[in-house]
Amino acid sequence: MQKTRRHLELLAPARNADFGIEAINHGADAVYIGGPAFGARAKAPNTVAEIARLVKHAHRYHAEVFVALNTIFHDNELAGARELVQQLYDAEVDALIVQDMGLLEMDLPPIQLHASTQTDIRTIEKAVFLDQVGFSQIVLARELDLRTIKQIADATSCNLEFFIHGALCVAFSGQCFISHAHTGRSANRGECSQECRLPFTLEDQKGRIIGKDKHYLSMKDNDQSANLRALIDAGVSSFKIEGRYKDLPYVKNATAHYRQMLDEILNESPELAKSSAGVSTYTFTPQPEKTFNRSATDYFVNGRKGDIGAFDTPKFSGEILGKVSKVGKDFFEVETDTQLHNGDGVCFFDVHKELVGLRVNTVDGKKLYPNEMPVDIRNNMTVYRNRDHAFMRLLEKDSATRKIALQMIFAETSNGFTLSVTDDAGLSATVQCAAEKLAADNADKAEASLRDNLNKLGNTDFSAAEVYIQTTQAWFIPASVVNNLRRDAIDQLQKVRQAAYVRPPLKPAAVPAAIFPEDTLSYLANVYNQKARTFYEKHGVKLIAHAYEANKELGEVPLMITKHCLRFSHGLCPKEAKGVIGVQGTVTAEPMTLINGNDRFTLKFDCKPCEMHVMGSIRKPVIKMGPPQTVMFHPKRS
Repeated sequence: MQKTRRHLELLAPARNADFGIEAINHGADAVYIGGPAFGARAKAPNTVAEIARLVKHAHRYHAEVFVALNTIFHDNELAGARELVQQLYDAEVDALIVQDMGLLEMDLPPIQLHASTQTDIRTIEKAVFLDQVGFSQIVLARELDLRTIKQIADATSCNLEFFIHGALCVAFSGQCFISHAHTGRSANRGECSQECRLPFTLEDQKGRIIGKDKHYLSMKDNDQSANLRALIDAGVSSFKIEGRYKDLPYVKNATAHYRQMLDEILNESPELAKSSAGVSTYTFTPQPEKTFNRSATDYFVNGRKGDIGAFDTPKFSGEILGKVSKVGKDFFEVETDTQLHNGDGVCFFDVHKELVGLRVNTVDGKKLYPNEMPVDIRNNMTVYRNRDHAFMRLLEKDSATRKIALQMIFAETSNGFTLSVTDDAGLSATVQCAAEKLAADNADKAEASLRDNLNKLGNTDFSAAEVYIQTTQAWFIPASVVNNLRRDAIDQLQKVRQAAYVRPPLKPAAVPAAIFPEDTLSYLANVYNQKARTFYEKHGVKLIAHAYEANKELGEVPLMITKHCLRFSHGLCPKEAKGVIGVQGTVTAEPMTLINGNDRFTLKFDCKPCEMHVMGSIRKPVIKMGPPQTVMFHPKRS
C-alpha cells in the first residue's frame, strides 16, 4: 500500500527492539529506532539483527520501521554509512530518517528517505526543495504554526510528519552547537550534553539580575492532544511521539493515548484511513500525565504564548497532591483528595528550590511514611506525585493485545468442508478437508460447538469479527477437524499477508535538479563532508561553509538559535510594547546575558523573524580534537 496524506500514521519511538514491539502492540503504525551508529541518540544503539527482529514483528501488522540515520557524517564515515544502509535494506527496513545530504550522492539501495527534523524545515522553500530531491516524508520543525504547516502542505506532495508529544529541544533542530563548542560532543552527531537543561542567572543589558538559578532554556514538554484535528486539516499525516531515551511505560502510555484519539478521528472521518492493520486493546486507561513530562505546552502551533518554559526544573515533578499539614519523626501528612498507594514516588521543592524526590513505603490515610525522611520538608510545602505505583504496575505487565479482525465463512463441499478467512484489507485464504458427514443429533448444540471452535484464535494475530456458517444442515463435526481447518486457514492467511506487504518505494528526484533556495550556506547548513558539498553544488549553491563540527568557526557566533525568547517571557518584547500607552518606545531588543558558573552567553534578539540567538565561541581543547575515525560495519563478527 502506498501511503498518502489520507493515511494517518502514529509514529512511536523505540529505544530497542523490545520497546518497538510493544509500541506496535499498543497501536503504533510505525516506529523509529537507532542503528548501531549514526543516530541522533548515540546512547540508544541497536544491532541490525535486533532491528530485523523488530521489522518482522511490525510487518505482521503491515506497520513500518524507520531507522534514524540522522547525524552528519565526516568523510571518514561515508563508506561505513553506505555499508550500514545496505545492511538495513537487507533487513527489510522501510525507510531511513536522514539529515546529511551527502547520502543522496551515494550509491544506495532503493530505500525510502525521510528528511529528519535535524534538517531544520521551517520554511515553505526548504520544504519544497526537500520534496523535489527525493524525500517521501519530511519532519517539520516543532516551532511551526498551523498556518505555515498548511502553506507547506499546499506547496508539496510528500507526507508531512510532526512531533505531537514529548521533550522539546529549545533550539531549532540542527541549529544548536553549544554542546560541541564546550565538549566536542555534537548534537548533530547524537551526543548532545543538554546544557540547555542547566540552571542559569539572567541579567539585563545593565547587569541587573532578572532571575537567578532558573532553567531558562528548558522547555515544557510537547502535547498536541487538543490539536490533532487541526493538524490533520493543515496537512499533517504522520504524528510523531518523541522519546528514544524514554522508558517503556512512557512509550506504552503515550502510544495508547494517541492511538485512541486518532481512532476516534478515523471513525468520524471516512475520507481518512489507518496506515496499518489491527486494533489494540489495553489493560489500562492511558494517562500521559502519569509518565515522564515537564508539564505540557502546545508550543507555537497556535501562535506564540508566554508559558512554554519549564524554568523551575527540567525533571518530572508530576501531579500536585496538596500541602504538607504536619511533619512527624518518620512521616508527614498531606492534605489531598488523591488516592495514594504504597510505593508511590513523591517530590517537593526544597528551600534551595531544588526538586527532592522520595519513595513512600507506607500510606496510612493522609500520613506518608517515606523510605528516608527528608530533612527539608516543612509545613505548607506543596507535594507532588511523580510515580503512581498502581498505574506503573499495570504498565510493567503485558498491557496490550493487537488483533486483526477476520470474516470467517465455514461451508460444505461434496466430500467435506471448507473454511475461508478474510482480513479487513480484503486479503483471504481458503482451505478444505475431506470428512465424513454425519447429521447432528442436536442442531443448536452442533452449531454452537462449531462457532466456539472457529473462534479459538488464541495467540494468533487475529480475532473473529464475523462467522458465517453456510451448510445445508447441521452436521456433527469433530473438534479436531474444525481446529485443523482453522489452523491451516490462519497459516495460509499469514503467508498471504506476508506476500502482500510491499516496502514503500524510493521517491525519484525531480528532473531537472531542483535549485536550493539560497546560493550561499553558512556553518548553519551542517555540511561536514565532500558528498554533501557536491550535493549542494549540484543544486545551485555557490559558496558553502564548513559545518561547525569542522572547527573552522573560531570567533563568537550563534551557538543556539531558538524561537523561545526570554525578553518575551519576561514582558520585555518590543513588539508586544507597540501601541501600549506609556510603554511604546521604552522597550528595545537590547542584549541580555545568561550565566552558568564561568560561562556567560550573550543573548541577541532578531525581532523580525522572532528569534533569540545564544552567542558563544568554541573552546580551545575542542579545536585540538582530531577528526572521527573510520567506521565500518560487517554482516558478521569476524
